[in-house]
Amino acid sequence: MIRVFVEGIGLLGPGLNGWNESRLILSGKKNYASLPAELPDCDLLPPPERRRTVPAVKLALAVGIEALFHAGREPSESVTVFASSSGDGETVHQICEALATPEREVSPTCFHNSVHNAPSGYWGIATRSHQPSTSLCAYDASFAAGLLDAAAQTTADGCAVTLIAYDLPFPEPLQTACPIGAVFGTALVLTPNATPRSFARLGLEVTKVRGKTTRLTDTGLEALRTTVPAARSLPLLEALSSGSPSSVILDCHEDFRLYLDVFSC
Repeated sequence: MIRVFVEGIGLLGPGLNGWNESRLILSGKKNYASLPAELPDCDLLPPPERRRTVPAVKLALAVGIEALFHAGREPSESVTVFASSSGDGETVHQICEALATPEREVSPTCFHNSVHNAPSGYWGIATRSHQPSTSLCAYDASFAAGLLDAAAQTTADGCAVTLIAYDLPFPEPLQTACPIGAVFGTALVLTPNATPRSFARLGLEVTKVRGKTTRLTDTGLEALRTTVPAARSLPLLEALSSGSPSSVILDCHEDFRLYLDVFSC
């Protein structure tokens, strides 16, 4: 079993505006109401790059910076893992539209933003980070895959790693082919050892069909969990908000599960 510690969390989604506010909802102290998420511009980016950012980049940077601010760490100092089930659907849509015209001229900005690691590149520009960064995709299990990768790097390299998971709906007709229910992003700052800023300890283990996937009692949050791959993180975030020891089971690859023990520090 891999063991890591949590120092910071970032969260942005419908009705979930930042971790400090959202933890009250996830712990049951405040009712959940689904409201559209507003994506802020990243003030750390120079104006030319800021103008070129797409919603996926804004979302990833917003939750990542919030998590590191919560942890009291400089964003430039953390290794990062970016996880998304589908990347930037808006850019894919624009490229498909361009390729369907007689000219087939793809905008250089669209081409620039189309790669899966575009948020990682903007992160490096915004934070001036020279730390290693990984960008991965595992369809609906992207959050679980990202969490495993981040925890493994944290343990193997003995350093802080920030996991940033995000997903956004596609424009039509791609949305029909690959439906994603809402804008949702979250980030976790993980460390190999406890620090004065640690507030939780996680134990991670991949198992084959060991129990059912953890579900949420709130119907609105459960609908969000089932319709957005990055929101598969919600049972873990709910456990972290409660401060009580608990176990969480997330879907992984095929008939495998990611089993998590959650303890407060």
